[in-house]
Amino acid sequence: MGKKKIVVTGAPGTGKTSIVNGLESMGYHCFHEIIRDMTSKAKEEGQTEHYISNPLVFVDDALQFNKDLLEGRTFHYKESLKIDVPISFFDRGIPDVLAYMDFFGQEYDDFFTSHCENHRYDSIFIVPPWREIYVSDYERMETFEEAESIHHSLMKTYTQFGYNPIEVPKDDVPNRIDFILKTLKNL
Repeated sequence: MGKKKIVVTGAPGTGKTSIVNGLESMGYHCFHEIIRDMTSKAKEEGQTEHYISNPLVFVDDALQFNKDLLEGRTFHYKESLKIDVPISFFDRGIPDVLAYMDFFGQEYDDFFTSHCENHRYDSIFIVPPWREIYVSDYERMETFEEAESIHHSLMKTYTQFGYNPIEVPKDDVPNRIDFILKTLKNL
């Protein structure tokens, strides 16, 4: 059995990071989301007078920001191939970059699509928007309605790259983790 690369993705505020943290606390190797750190840095360097959902308004070069994000996620992917564990979990995958670019109406070229085509994951679990747990904060700037639209963009992008995202039920974190692990055993 080869090394499995499993993405846990979803719109902001869906609980995906709590799931990934829970998996990590159980001993699974997890690659954490890098966008929060990048967004915080961009905000520190840019203008933060307006509450805007698109972190790209805080950077001078939005395309370069997305390239850096793409490269960071690709680096995680490549690192997963080097470590001696049967499963690596990723808090977001490479196609997330394109899904967000689509959501914000940004153009991209083959540089972006080739990363998605050449770095394939084994399974994609998507955590749906859940109004009851949604909270926005300094790094999570989207409204719940925007989160719902991002969810649709993520589904569309992953499907376009030949994935069949598995929706994680709305439940507490231990049950969501249990769902993911049981599903993986049956794949």
